[in-house]
Amino acid sequence: MIHAAYLMALLPLAGFVVLVAAGRRLGDPLAGWVATAAVLGSFVVACIALAGLLQEPASARHFTDNYFGWITVGGLQVKVGILLDPLSMTMCMFVTGVSALIHLYSIGYMKGDPEYPKFFIYLNLFVFSMVVLVLANNLLVTFVGWEGVGVCSYWLVAFWHERDSAASAGKKAFVYNRVGDVGFLIAVFFLFSRVGSLDMPTIFAHRHLLGSGGATFVALLLLLAATGKSAQIPLFNWLPDAMEGPTPVSALIHAATMVTAGVYLLCRVNSILQLSPDAMWVIAIIGGVTAFVAATIATAQQDIKKVLAFSTVSQIGYMMLAVGTGAYIAAIFLMVAHAFYKGLLFLGAGSVIHGLHDEQDLKKMGGLARLLPWTYGTFLVAWLAIAGIPPLSGFWAKGDVLANVWHKSPALWALGVLTAILTAYYMTRLFVLAFHGDRRWAQGTSEHGAAPPHESPWVMRLPLVILAVLAFAGGLLELPWVHTTGLSSWLAPVFAHTLFVDHESAGTQLALVFVDAAAAIVGLVVAYLAWRGPVDKPALEPAFLQRVWFWDDLYDAVIGRPGQAMARIAATVVEGRVIDGAVNGAATLVRRSASGVRRLQTGYVRNYALGIALGLGAVVAFLISRVWWS
Repeated sequence: MIHAAYLMALLPLAGFVVLVAAGRRLGDPLAGWVATAAVLGSFVVACIALAGLLQEPASARHFTDNYFGWITVGGLQVKVGILLDPLSMTMCMFVTGVSALIHLYSIGYMKGDPEYPKFFIYLNLFVFSMVVLVLANNLLVTFVGWEGVGVCSYWLVAFWHERDSAASAGKKAFVYNRVGDVGFLIAVFFLFSRVGSLDMPTIFAHRHLLGSGGATFVALLLLLAATGKSAQIPLFNWLPDAMEGPTPVSALIHAATMVTAGVYLLCRVNSILQLSPDAMWVIAIIGGVTAFVAATIATAQQDIKKVLAFSTVSQIGYMMLAVGTGAYIAAIFLMVAHAFYKGLLFLGAGSVIHGLHDEQDLKKMGGLARLLPWTYGTFLVAWLAIAGIPPLSGFWAKGDVLANVWHKSPALWALGVLTAILTAYYMTRLFVLAFHGDRRWAQGTSEHGAAPPHESPWVMRLPLVILAVLAFAGGLLELPWVHTTGLSSWLAPVFAHTLFVDHESAGTQLALVFVDAAAAIVGLVVAYLAWRGPVDKPALEPAFLQRVWFWDDLYDAVIGRPGQAMARIAATVVEGRVIDGAVNGAATLVRRSASGVRRLQTGYVRNYALGIALGLGAVVAFLISRVWWS
């Protein structure tokens, strides 16, 4: 069963090939069903591979297989193969499972789109790339998957490229991720120079060759890569703009796949991170600060998808905080829970947008609870889960992270608790503005004759229900008092030498649990009291939060405008005067020289005879002078 694990990647690739060849002929909705079946088949294979791993003893749950050679240059030998262990298996399970649900949802959401087959072509290729990234046993093959999800995200974010905003968002995502990729590539080059191999098992076995300085260098470079892919400070700005893509894209990229890739990469190289406590501190601080900053920004956004986008940035910050603490299992636990409730939130937001005829402004919603009962009920579960209300999954997952952070740094823990309050606040604000209060959308109905909001079709409701169940019960994966059957036991072999051990007393742990619950309740109550009435509250939505702490303005002032000025100088001075001047000057010199020499070509024989005579005389004179002076 384990030897068939490669089918997890091959099936989405096969769906991609089929749709490229026959997608137009299959059309709507058959192309969507083919793509969904391919990813669902990948999930089934993942379940079979999981069963195969479970049959092995914990110490033997590590399977590698090489399929063919790719590059052989000198000492560099790259083989395409897979590394299947509890970490990659966990990733494959929720990546393929949630992606299959998003594909099913997209069948209904994208109905009628003129580029319907192309959308599913991109989705299948995206899932293939993500599975390659997760399963690769070689850093160079990992980078192939890393770049694959990057280029697919560009295509998907800019899918409606006829809109200038969508085209710009796609380019912004592409450029920001390429900045992070520089860190990935330099880390790969450095590791090969020190270890002589790019195979992960070999690198980890010989990590002592890096030394503490080399480990810090690699860790910080991979952190740079992760800040691009997982949208952390200073490269988080691309993700909110990525909301220009279709809502299923937002769910796929921002819930279970691409944005978690950076966290997965850092967890995969945990044995290297542990060699550098300084790098771990940097990771923890960046994660904690990003979580807080993004949460504050989410409190003032009016676009329902942008609230969820900044929420994703904040939640990934929590995961980075856990990684920097050394609590890798807590990071993975939150990653899985986040895939459930954030996927549900995005798909629920898509259902709201679908029902309101593409309206995304929270201030133009309200009173949807009775009109969209399925969306409302499932969104309610996701809201309580991400807010951290017990006993839903978010309470256990976020609490696991904060309990580990407390042991490392009470200051970072306090920042995490404040972020938890903000999380409950902005999600309650979103929930109240969208589903409760006055029916502000009714004004648009009377003016423009639009139909009233309507519930989504069953292909969109079914994924909502399944994700709601998972978001509610996902905490069972890692209950704090059960460590023999949960994620801790399952993932322990991967993190055996770096496993975080919390020595806090039972009383301290209980107090931390109460603080987590209190933070969620405080944020929820404050937001409900603040937003149950009028929706225009400028004091609660300051400009600097709506403008993302002026982060884009800073980049525009420091990088964008100086870059444009340099481009103008290069175009007018360097290109126009220096380069063109040199080229045109050389051409002018040749032309004028040729014009002067051309006058010697008179066509008269007597002139040529005179020239020959003069030349002969000059030669004779030269020879006589040589003899005379010698």
